[in-house]
Amino acid sequence: MQFVQQLINGISLGSIYALIALGYTMVYGIMKLINFAHGDIYMIGSYVGFFAITAMGLPFVPAILAAMVMTGILGMVVERLAYKPLRHSPKIAILTTAIGVSLFLEYTTMLALSPQPRTFPHVLDNSVYHIGGLVISFQQIVIFLISVVLMLILTYVVNYTKMGKAMRAVSYDPDAAQLMGINVDKTISFTFCIGSSLAGAAGVLVGIYYNSIEPLMGIMPGMKAFVAAVLGGIGIIPGAMTGGIILGVVEAMVSGFISSTFRDAAAFAILIIILLIKPTGLFGKNEREKV
Repeated sequence: MQFVQQLINGISLGSIYALIALGYTMVYGIMKLINFAHGDIYMIGSYVGFFAITAMGLPFVPAILAAMVMTGILGMVVERLAYKPLRHSPKIAILTTAIGVSLFLEYTTMLALSPQPRTFPHVLDNSVYHIGGLVISFQQIVIFLISVVLMLILTYVVNYTKMGKAMRAVSYDPDAAQLMGINVDKTISFTFCIGSSLAGAAGVLVGIYYNSIEPLMGIMPGMKAFVAAVLGGIGIIPGAMTGGIILGVVEAMVSGFISSTFRDAAAFAILIIILLIKPTGLFGKNEREKV
C-alpha cells in the first residue's frame, strides 16, 4: 500500500516536472540550445500567479492563465533580445548567454521583490480523500489534471496545426524550412512562447504544491526538469513527458523508502546512469553524423 501511495505522490510531482521539461526539450529540438534560463521563467510564473491572486484577487484558473501569458511574452522577449543576435554564433556563446540570463532573472527578482520566501495563498480546496487506505488530496488531482490537459493541448498543436508542422520542419532542418517559405524567426519565437507558458503554469502549480515561492526556486526544479528531458531523450516531446513522470516517481519512492534528503541525489544519479547506458535517452535514437 505504501508503494502505491508513493506512486500517486510521484505522478503528481512528476507531471509538474514534465511541464517544465517540455520547454527544455522544445527549445533544444528547434535551436539545439539548453536554455538554462527556463527554470527562472518558471519562477517568474509562480510570482505572476502569486500577485494575480493576492493583489488582483483573481481565482485559480484566471491566475494560472495570467502566469502563462506573462511568461509566454517573457520567453519571446528573452529569445529576441538574448538569443536571436547570437543565432549564428558558436554554441558556447549562446550557452553562456543562457546562464547569464538565468542569473539576471534571479537577481533582478531578488532586487525587486526581496529574497524572502513568500507563502503562496490557498486557492484550492484542502479536501483529502481516503480510498482503500490511500490518501489523495484534491490539490494532487487538480495538478495532475491540469498538467495532462496542457500536455494534450501541446501534442495537438505540434502534430495537427500549421505552426506545429513549421516547428517540426525547423527542428529537422532550419535552412531547408526557410527555403520552403517557413518563417524561422517566427517559429522559434512561438516555440519559446509555448515552452515558457508551460513553465509559467508549472510555477503556479508548484506554489500550490509546496505552499512557498522564492527567487531561487527555479534552480533545482529547472535542473531536474533538464534531467527529465535527457532521460526521455532531449528534443523529443513524449520523452520529456515520460521522463518527468519517471523522475517524480523515483523521487517519491526515494523520499518514502530511503530518505527525503537523498531525493535530489537520486535525480542526478539517474542522469549519470542514463548517460552511461543510453546517452540518447529512452526515446532517442542513435544518429550517424556525416564527416
